[in-house]
Amino acid sequence: MSFEHLPDGLGIGVPSPRLTWTLPKGGGSQEAYELELTRAGRADRTGRFDGRDQVLVAWPGAPLASRERVAVRVRVWTTDTDAPSEWSAPSVAEAGLLDAADWHAVPVGAAWDEHPTADRRPARVRKDFRLDGPVTRARLYITAHGLYEAEINGRRVGDETLAPGWTVYPHRLRYRTHDVTGHLTEGANTIGAWLGDGWYRGKYGFDGGTRNIYGTDQSLLAQLEVTYEDGTTVSVATDGTWSAAPGPVLTSGLYEGETFDARLHDPGWATPTRLGAGEWTPVRTNSRDLGTLVAPTGPPVRCTEEIAPVEVTRTGGDRHLLDFGQNLVGRLRVTLDGPADTAVTLRHAEVLEEGELATRPLREAYATDTLILSGRSPFTWEPRFTLHGFRYAEVSGWTADLTADMVTARVYHTDMRRTGWFECSEPLVNRLHENVVWSMRGNFVDIPTDCPQRDERLGWTGDIQVFAPTAGFLYDCVGMLDSWLTDVGLEQLADGTVPWYVPVIPGEPMWTPIHPGAAWGDVATLTPWTLHQRFGDLDLLRRHYPMAKKWVDLVEALAGPTRLWDTGFQLGDWLDPAAPPDDPAAGRTDRYLVATAYFAQSARHLALTA
Repeated sequence: MSFEHLPDGLGIGVPSPRLTWTLPKGGGSQEAYELELTRAGRADRTGRFDGRDQVLVAWPGAPLASRERVAVRVRVWTTDTDAPSEWSAPSVAEAGLLDAADWHAVPVGAAWDEHPTADRRPARVRKDFRLDGPVTRARLYITAHGLYEAEINGRRVGDETLAPGWTVYPHRLRYRTHDVTGHLTEGANTIGAWLGDGWYRGKYGFDGGTRNIYGTDQSLLAQLEVTYEDGTTVSVATDGTWSAAPGPVLTSGLYEGETFDARLHDPGWATPTRLGAGEWTPVRTNSRDLGTLVAPTGPPVRCTEEIAPVEVTRTGGDRHLLDFGQNLVGRLRVTLDGPADTAVTLRHAEVLEEGELATRPLREAYATDTLILSGRSPFTWEPRFTLHGFRYAEVSGWTADLTADMVTARVYHTDMRRTGWFECSEPLVNRLHENVVWSMRGNFVDIPTDCPQRDERLGWTGDIQVFAPTAGFLYDCVGMLDSWLTDVGLEQLADGTVPWYVPVIPGEPMWTPIHPGAAWGDVATLTPWTLHQRFGDLDLLRRHYPMAKKWVDLVEALAGPTRLWDTGFQLGDWLDPAAPPDDPAAGRTDRYLVATAYFAQSARHLALTA
């Protein structure tokens, strides 16, 4: 049993989640079903429903309240027997915080002054607290302005990275619910979090990038709710009683990479052991419209694979070149034991030029991570708040031998469930297919991007419009793309124009989305339809229909009575390999023919949707 399009039901963000189940292999097809909902110890059954529905079936009971847990199980009648099946194992849906009034946390971050346009040293925030009895249940509801990685009593919370992901932050900021019951103990406890700039205030976008896209603060917003054995509760939320201090991360950027000074690292910083009083200072409280906090509709970004280098070559006295055998998106984890103050630099690139990393195509995505060793012991490290696209990596500043077991490439992307495979008798076609799979993995990092390596990595609307049918075959990506399409609707202009990329970066000097473009704008009509075809979600079509209609109405007005869209700026057939390298829009097919064809296609799909 699953709820909506989520891998589990913890922290679900809708009061009446739809249900999906699968039948055991080898049995007949479903003819009827019965559901049982158990809440607060009371079980209620729906009785038998005739029908084959088993995908996104409507919630059969009273809506969930915030924090409420309901166990759901199903039994079915199939064509091969008159008796019902055994009841399925129960699956639990637990609502998150469904109303702004459920929150009393405020964003907190460093109180020291920072230069708004310079590289800023990330902060860590923490809070000591006591629990006066045994804990039976604890939930952490957490998000940030920027990126975060939380710890309780020195133990990491969750395994996602680049949380909370990238949405149109003024309108939607995701929070995630974690079961942290096992992290807590009776008596003294400490909660803390690493913070990073991320998309919120880090430099992002090409042609020099833009800083402080959504704000200048770097803040944690967290609410820990604990239930004791006797049923009483206590809450520990971010407020002015928290403390902040600079951490061992000196600089961090999604493009630039990360610098970590192990000499400044105290592994016990998020434990009840009292640290130096002068290091930690009161936080600054910031503001947030709590009505904009939303629960996720898809899985987070996680490490999904580890790859060892296939070759390590010393290229100089303190330089080693690593080849991982293929392009991937992620970061390196290294284990090194060297003298204090040794600075080891990790640089990344997809290809080589004359035996050296080809970094020119990366533009201002420097993709450089640096570890400064403490000299105290072997140290294992990987960056927290950055990702790189690469096949090759150069390790410099390390004069000893570097062996393959000292470096691992960790692959990161949205942790979608694989649903489609392809194999044939031609090895080259199979290799092409695998390249497509890896390209999707590298470009589905919370939003669907165009490239994973250079200073761009934007949610280009035309790219996913073309690729969505393939994506929907290969992976269960509907929850992720549904979330992104919601942001497309939020960024859509009043006249119906769909931006070239979403989220929009205000002030970006190039490709400012002020005019409609065929293929890119048609993501509003074609991609919701594709997702409906692949995943059977009619409600998704309903929710995105207003966006689709505004787009088609706009193009109808632009085309006029002839219904030929033959005016305005168009990118045409951007995929034509015969187009000039310096003008990809100059394909062999007339760009206005492309625009008119897309108009017809979108109008047809809008009619089908209606």
